[in-house]
Amino acid sequence: MTELTLIGKPDCHLCEIAHEIVDAVIADLPDDVADRIDVREASIADDPALYELWWEKIPVVLIDGRLHGHWRVAPDRLRTALLDAVR
Repeated sequence: MTELTLIGKPDCHLCEIAHEIVDAVIADLPDDVADRIDVREASIADDPALYELWWEKIPVVLIDGRLHGHWRVAPDRLRTALLDAVR
């Protein structure tokens, strides 16, 4: 199982856009790939350690615990990374 973690905070416009992109990319993947991706969300507002690490970079996307990107999520790049991570 591949884990995608989206780190953001409430009322963050870029976080909302990143969430929409993540949802759209996963919805567009073949079912056998999408079923092997576990999407988790975390908020810097709820976790002081996450806040300390990421407060100026949200939204942040981690794939299997590794930084994929921050601020803006590129759909094509995310799709490629997820396909590589699952395979």
